[in-house]
Amino acid sequence: MDLDRVAYDQAPAGIVLTEDRVISACNQTFADMVGYSREDLLGQSFRLLYASNEEFERVRDIGLELLQQDGVYSDERMMRRRDGGQVWCRFRAHSLTPETPLAQVVMTFAEIMEVPPVSLSARERQVVSGLGRGLTSKEIARELGLSPRTIEDVRARLLKRFSVKNAAELLSRLTIGAP
Repeated sequence: MDLDRVAYDQAPAGIVLTEDRVISACNQTFADMVGYSREDLLGQSFRLLYASNEEFERVRDIGLELLQQDGVYSDERMMRRRDGGQVWCRFRAHSLTPETPLAQVVMTFAEIMEVPPVSLSARERQVVSGLGRGLTSKEIARELGLSPRTIEDVRARLLKRFSVKNAAELLSRLTIGAP
């Protein structure tokens, strides 16, 4: 029995190696988390795990500067599962090539909770993603090229829709489905 391979495959977090945003290796934990077989993931663009090309491109650039500076980046994000559901996870990236930060990246994904089957628009997902990373409405607006008022409007609609008082309760509702 190859204990290194067992440890890698059964690690409590998903582990992925990418080359220019294409999955070149992943452990079984990651494959299970996103609902694909490892064979189905290998050679695939990470685009497969995002709801749209726009979201995929936007998320790529979020930590790019930090990957160039420090070689590491982390946040919380929603990933799309094969069945169309979503999983909220803590994401960490370590670039093996900081001068070209996306050339080779080792990533880990620790599942926070599977997101209940809630339909969110692309804009709502963007706002929730920003809130999950601890950004203010102004910071989210700057990142998306929108007005802070637009972000506040989306945030207010989400708070009302999920009958919660603040962003922390909203994130809790979306990550654990609490009533």
